[in-house]
Amino acid sequence: MGDREIDQQLVERAQRGDKQAFDLLVIKYQRRLVRLLSQFIRDSAEVEDIAQETFIKAYRSLSSFRGDSAFYTWLYRIGINAAKNFLVAQKRRASNTSNSFDIEDAENFEEGGQLRELSTPESELISKQIAQTVHQALNELPEELSTAITLREIEGLSYEEIASVMNCPTGTVRSRIFRAREVISVKLQSVTETSKDKRW
Repeated sequence: MGDREIDQQLVERAQRGDKQAFDLLVIKYQRRLVRLLSQFIRDSAEVEDIAQETFIKAYRSLSSFRGDSAFYTWLYRIGINAAKNFLVAQKRRASNTSNSFDIEDAENFEEGGQLRELSTPESELISKQIAQTVHQALNELPEELSTAITLREIEGLSYEEIASVMNCPTGTVRSRIFRAREVISVKLQSVTETSKDKRW
């Protein structure tokens, strides 16, 4: 039995009032949801609150879940909407809450995949610049591009799954990811040109 079928069985049990079944879904997806929300909101306490709010909303709306999409894509959609509502309420983008960056964020992108091969102090500085550039580019992207590229490159969702989460056609998802990669690639060129023309 596949992962999606197991989730569907747990959902059906939860819909019949089995709270333990829903608890299993929470345990299974809590870390993934927190990681996803952390791409939009930098304050870890706020992320935890929004993750909890997401699960509460999902539980209350469980009767409307028909299984047309995988449970986690439905859950991610609720989570992303909760994060958007939070950001709107705070009248600020997630990028304003922190100037920090994480090299692991960059390593999840195709352009950053080879950062681990670098070892000299000079190349470590370059890799930090690349990570910072990717992180900054992500924060500056329009919301729909940032969401699409995050779901694809960091969460590893398929184009079809992203379309389900973002409630748009697959072609639109492909276009958004292409445009996001282009923007990030252009921003990376200025950093990589200083590194002996090495392709990243």
